[in-house]
Amino acid sequence: MVAAAGLVSRTGRHLQRYDIRGRRQVVGCIPYRYKTTNKSALDNIEELEVLVISSQKGKGMLFPKGGWETDESITEAASRETLEEAGVRGIVQSELGSWSFKSKTYDTFYEGYMFPLLVKEQLEFWPEKNFRQRVWMSAHEAREVCQHWWMKEALDALVGRLSSQKKQQIEEVMPCSLS
Repeated sequence: MVAAAGLVSRTGRHLQRYDIRGRRQVVGCIPYRYKTTNKSALDNIEELEVLVISSQKGKGMLFPKGGWETDESITEAASRETLEEAGVRGIVQSELGSWSFKSKTYDTFYEGYMFPLLVKEQLEFWPEKNFRQRVWMSAHEAREVCQHWWMKEALDALVGRLSSQKKQQIEEVMPCSLS
């Protein structure tokens, strides 16, 4: 694990992006990895784990997300927010979707975009370490504890995508039989 010395969270909203309806645009990631479990000497099972973080304002858990600013691409913003809030780095993959949702704090609607992030590095120190807890858990457990409906939908999209990819890989490896 590498210390993130000198990393700080961005603050302020002067560079914040808004859509044409005036909705603040936020981006986030669902950090994930595969944990290998040895069921037997010949059977290694890869289990999907996702990383959830505690909310700063409430008691619930969620996925890292925050404002998309005008000086960065959407994937740069998603990666930055994930590093700041969850202390992980990785590969941001193609968008899971976008959701319109009402802020629980402010009486306004936001436009949220979510991405999968395949975790390659977990930092020991990160900008919001003193304000958030992070927990690796199964997708099913994460769905139960996640406080936002739209993040649950993004998680469902990720699980569906990864399951489809896994099925396709298995089909490509299976030998075809000639009859």
